[in-house]
Amino acid sequence: MLAKIIAELGPWSWWVAGLVLLAAEMIVPGFFLVWIGLAALIVGALSLLFWDSAFWVWELQAILFALLAVATTFAGRRLTLRNATTDEPFLNQRGASLVGRTATLHEPIREGRGRIRLDDTLWQVMGPDLAVGTQVKVVSSNGRDLTVEPI
Repeated sequence: MLAKIIAELGPWSWWVAGLVLLAAEMIVPGFFLVWIGLAALIVGALSLLFWDSAFWVWELQAILFALLAVATTFAGRRLTLRNATTDEPFLNQRGASLVGRTATLHEPIREGRGRIRLDDTLWQVMGPDLAVGTQVKVVSSNGRDLTVEPI
């Protein structure tokens, strides 16, 4: 049945497949079917040009579609990642979002290690030895450890 539909549609079968993939992009989560749909549309455009040529067999079309799908997916990923901006640059980097904040030492810094309370969390800090109650400023973050200096 599918072979009959492809035979009747001829070169337009790639256009239909491309449009179906682009429509499926709206239903399926993610952002990858648009690039595969674009590859199908490119093969469809080439099919309009070469449909009657002897070399334009279905095997060549399938290989070209597979190569174009991979190429457009990588190009699309590179394009979207290059232009990606966010209003929450430290969304998954909680420690980095604390740089520049000030706090009071909750536990003294002895031998270079202590604790501060920021919001509702106790954080391990590193810095010079300081007494409890000293005001400190977070100057850097190394994963879960914060580096502080007295104000």
